[in-house]
Amino acid sequence: MAEARVIPLHGADREAARRRRGADQAPGPVPVPEPAASDPASEAAAERASEVAPEPASAEEPAGWERRLAELLAFARRRVQGDYEVDEFGFDPDLTDHVLMPPLKPLYEKWFRVETIGMHNVPGEGGALIVANHSGTLPLDATMTAYAVRADHPKRRHLRMLGADLVFKTPVLGALARKSGQTLACNPDAERLLRSGELVGVWPEGFKGIGKPFKDRYKLQRFGRGGFVSAALNTGVPIIPCSIVGAEEIYPKIGDIKALARLFGFPYFPVTPFFPFLGPLGAIPLPSKWYIEFGEPIRTDVYGEHAADDPMLVFNLTDQVRETIQQTLYRLLTQRRNVFLG
Repeated sequence: MAEARVIPLHGADREAARRRRGADQAPGPVPVPEPAASDPASEAAAERASEVAPEPASAEEPAGWERRLAELLAFARRRVQGDYEVDEFGFDPDLTDHVLMPPLKPLYEKWFRVETIGMHNVPGEGGALIVANHSGTLPLDATMTAYAVRADHPKRRHLRMLGADLVFKTPVLGALARKSGQTLACNPDAERLLRSGELVGVWPEGFKGIGKPFKDRYKLQRFGRGGFVSAALNTGVPIIPCSIVGAEEIYPKIGDIKALARLFGFPYFPVTPFFPFLGPLGAIPLPSKWYIEFGEPIRTDVYGEHAADDPMLVFNLTDQVRETIQQTLYRLLTQRRNVFLG
């Protein structure tokens, strides 16, 4: 298999390359045959046949399947020929869009029935930092947020998520995380992505958020030391608070088997009403109704060049983001009538 081209992380260069690739892959005009001369006998026979011939099941369905098959074949050809790009972090947008994202669509649209609010607050271009609450025992909320930005945003942007080192140490999962655009949650990587015009997502609660017991649902945990605020201040990008309702109920955590957690090197080993008692069936998430709201951007370019060196400013902005998310969660919960129906 041919190797992919590794491209430097510069927004303008990458966008130009994508446009060139899209132009190369765009199909040319399809020739339209000239209409044949009409034959009265043939027209009469066709009219009699149409009276008894059944209507086709769907005129659009075969075209849809043909289009998806053509896209799959085109993807396979690009992989063989090495006609795809990978940036310096290992992000492979071609693989992400055609292999990793499609399986998430039924989960997003049919199972969790995710509704997004305030997508207009996410900029169409340039760097920005999305900061969200974390919950659900397994980090499906991060995955659904990334899919929401890619599927529902007018510019169909990729969300470059910052993950814990455990993600990248896990076999297979770590490689897939890199391919999908994720990178380690550290300020140098975050700032490089933001300066290059990428949309970056961070979940500051970390394992404290996704691993908290069900009785503490929708109560935000500590947001660390505000490293995400420092990254935003150093790059001058806006911070977008993001509030996710629905993820807390997919795996209600009622216990923790600490011995198994230590054995496997996990931060916790959850016990839910169905896992591990039902085995693999217990790993199926409950079909709660989700809402993801993107709040108004908080500007950071108004504080000066060395604003990140001011600990009080970092603390105040961290607290502002956390409080905004918490109050939005409370508002969304008061508007929700049912966990599963919304």
